[in-house]
Amino acid sequence: MRKNISIDLAYKSINHVGEELCGDNVEIVNNDDSRILILTDGMGSGVRANILATLTSRIIATMMRHKMSVDEVVSTIAKTLPISSVNGAAYSTFSVIQAFDNGRVYIVEYDNPECILIRHGNVERLPFRYRNIEGKEIRECEIWSEIGDSFAIMSDGCLYCGTGDIMNYSWDWKALSGCAAKAAGRSRNAQQMADYMNNACKELYGNVPTDDTTVAVLRIQEEHILSILTGPPADKTDDYRMVETFMETDGIKIVSGGSTSQMVARVLNEKLIPIEGDLDSEIPPMSKINGIDLVTEGVLTLHKTVELLERYADNDVSDDFFLELSRDNGATRLACYLMEDCSTVKLFVGKAVNVDYEEKTLPFDISARQHLTQSLIDILEKMNKKVDVYYF
Repeated sequence: MRKNISIDLAYKSINHVGEELCGDNVEIVNNDDSRILILTDGMGSGVRANILATLTSRIIATMMRHKMSVDEVVSTIAKTLPISSVNGAAYSTFSVIQAFDNGRVYIVEYDNPECILIRHGNVERLPFRYRNIEGKEIRECEIWSEIGDSFAIMSDGCLYCGTGDIMNYSWDWKALSGCAAKAAGRSRNAQQMADYMNNACKELYGNVPTDDTTVAVLRIQEEHILSILTGPPADKTDDYRMVETFMETDGIKIVSGGSTSQMVARVLNEKLIPIEGDLDSEIPPMSKINGIDLVTEGVLTLHKTVELLERYADNDVSDDFFLELSRDNGATRLACYLMEDCSTVKLFVGKAVNVDYEEKTLPFDISARQHLTQSLIDILEKMNKKVDVYYF
């Protein structure tokens, strides 16, 4: 029986030197039965390329969201994009990967470097077939994926990366696919793999890229679930039901909140044990409950966790960021769990009002727990995590 799969998506772009806008664009579409990764590369660089790439990706995303055929997509793009007065061409190249929940993967590309598949640590060529649509030759294929498969699509700035005006012809598709295999082996998720490949290209450019350079990665993984329970239920008679539902989930279990952890310990008939050690000046100490992987304080810890995840999602991963993560507290532990150890997050949110906070001055608005919960949901979805929320 096939295990539940997780479809992990991420990308990394660097702009042409001197340009504020990237001429590549990436869109991610979540359908009811699939996830779609779209990478487009507008002709040239700068504003015009960005407009072409963005327009193309939005057309593809909208049409594929409505399950229209690739023939209709390409035909619409050909009729929509303006014609260049320089060379008579008007297009943005594109690559699309659609991964279905049942394991089927469909890939279609036009004029971008060929998609790379890494399977069992090796590069495996995809069984592309070619056909002509509206005068444009596209290649497409359909395969059944395996858990552990990594797919990488990229703009042409990822090939022949060299310093100045020199083309590095040794950095061809074969060399790039070898880099992808190494990246897949050294990374735990799609974001790390995309970062690794893109950074390799950036170094070959001598950190002065002369083309927009984007790598987008889709990885097929076994689903890893992390569940967070925060806040007691609005009706105290639901304490048992909330904790029981939470404990029935698979994977990592985290409890966040002082009164919440007391409730969980009581329902489970376990002791709530404070963790002794050096205290963090910003984040309240953690505790232990048998059967729970992490027990933290509530709103202060969650607020700091959201801050860390926002920096991670925005690629603000300087030395200061890693120094922050090295601090051993509830927020850093929770952030690391969410960054590296899960594909699906289940949030069990209690709607009880914590009166202890009504008389305290805190550095953020906690008038409703749902505001903080929504911030967490938003950043997790930005990180392309699947999020399920259950309110009590």
